[in-house]
Order: sequence, then C-alpha cells, then structure tokens
Amino acid sequence: MKNHLLSSALLALTLTTLGSAAWAGPPTVPDPQEWARLSPEQQAQRRAELRQQLERLPPAERRAFREKLRERLETLSPEQRQALAAQARERWQAMPPEERRRQAEERRAQIQAMSPAQRRELLQQRRAMLDKLSPEERRALREKLPSE
Repeated sequence: MKNHLLSSALLALTLTTLGSAAWAGPPTVPDPQEWARLSPEQQAQRRAELRQQLERLPPAERRAFREKLRERLETLSPEQRQALAAQARERWQAMPPEERRRQAEERRAQIQAMSPAQRRELLQQRRAMLDKLSPEERRALREKLPSE
C-alpha cells in the first residue's frame, strides 16, 4: 500500500512536471542588463537554449516573445541602451578574429536557413526598430556601417 502511494505520487509529480513544461508557453524574456553581465560563453549557451525553446512554440507565441523582448528593450533609457551597445561592441572587438568570424558565419547560416516569409518578417522587424531610433542614434549607426 505504501509503495503504491509512493509510486502514484511520483507518477503524478512526473506528469505535472511534464505537463507544466509542455504548457509553459514562451520562455521568460531575459533582462538586458543581466544578460550583459553574462560571459560570452554563457550568453551563447543561453541563446541556444532560448532558440530551442522558441523552435518548439507556434509562430504566434514566438512573435509574442520577440515583442516582449522589444518592449523590454524600449523601456531602457537611451543612455542605458547606448551603454549596453557599447559594452557589446567592446566584447565583440575583444574577441579573437576567428571567433568573430565563426559567430558571423553562424548568424549568416541561420538567416539563410529561414524561409522567405521569415526573412521578410525579420526585415520588417529591423525596419521598425530603426524607425524608433532617435536621429542621433540613426546617424551614429550610419557612421558605423561599412560603406560600399
């Protein structure tokens, strides 16, 4: 009897855990400032985990996650956003060239693996982000882009 109760409780706990994981919805949007404190390796690991979680979700929930992330970034003051961008830029410059190349290739492969609809959506999101930048932020971004 005691073993039966224990196994029933264990089964119920397992089902609850599995059920809550399946119904958990989008992952929690990370705090940008906490994210910036992570090492590049920790960021890469967390990014991979988020990507895996998002791939299992329906498109509407993935869009909801991205929208929440965008909103979270928009709540930062321009100074905070600039500080985060400067910190990311410093980390990028401190990376060995082969690591920068590897990460750039990885991102390029991700974009190439997207469907045309996903690429259009990404382009629209980036244009919407640019529309929200101040004139000073846009000018600074233009100066940093390579001229062709």
